[in-house]
Amino acid sequence: MNKYSFWYRAFDLYYDGFRHMHLGRTLWAIILIKLFVIFIVLKLFFFPNFLKSHTDEGEEPDYVATEMIKRAYH
Repeated sequence: MNKYSFWYRAFDLYYDGFRHMHLGRTLWAIILIKLFVIFIVLKLFFFPNFLKSHTDEGEEPDYVATEMIKRAYH
């Protein structure tokens, strides 16, 4: 790869920056824990599978279409 290309310089910037961080591992651990909480824990407790609880398997498209039509004309 050419040393003057954009991709090489961008990679080198991040690689060199993370290598010289004193708190890098701690910060990455905090970031990964926050992502886990956001995407896994919140989804499980606050965003249940609504269609699964209101329809039978395979009838999801019909339910969505019916609800959209009802809400459009009310």
